[in-house]
Amino acid sequence: MHPCLTCGACCTQYRVAFHWLESDSVTPGGVPAAMSEPLDAHRLCMRGTYAAPIRCVALDAQIGTYSRCSIHANRPSVCREVDASWEYGVASPQCDKARIAHGMAALSPADWPAVPVPNRDDGPANDDPGIDHDHDHDPERPRPLRVA
Repeated sequence: MHPCLTCGACCTQYRVAFHWLESDSVTPGGVPAAMSEPLDAHRLCMRGTYAAPIRCVALDAQIGTYSRCSIHANRPSVCREVDASWEYGVASPQCDKARIAHGMAALSPADWPAVPVPNRDDGPANDDPGIDHDHDHDPERPRPLRVA
């Protein structure tokens, strides 16, 4: 099981600010406008992350037990850019800080199987449009292989 599915700590530690063009009021399939609020002239933030205590309105979790983003497919770009520590072979200070703030250990390379991350060139299995092989990954930003 992916460690994020039993964590959720990052969604309670950081302001989630993003450009207003990511909102579904402007971009179909974008971040639900009803779950955001104005931050400044150019940015919105997820409700619940503007000021302490921080807890993103899209978070459905008992921190450290179960966690899911209720808008995962439509989450802001800043959320897509925060990787779990060692998921792609490097530590994530944001992930580590959030986990430690909730009394959980930082993730280590041992938390990840030695399985290559699928990419679009892996063959016909990636042709199924119902399978998210990129895990909402930006194809312009290459990812290293997972390490054990």
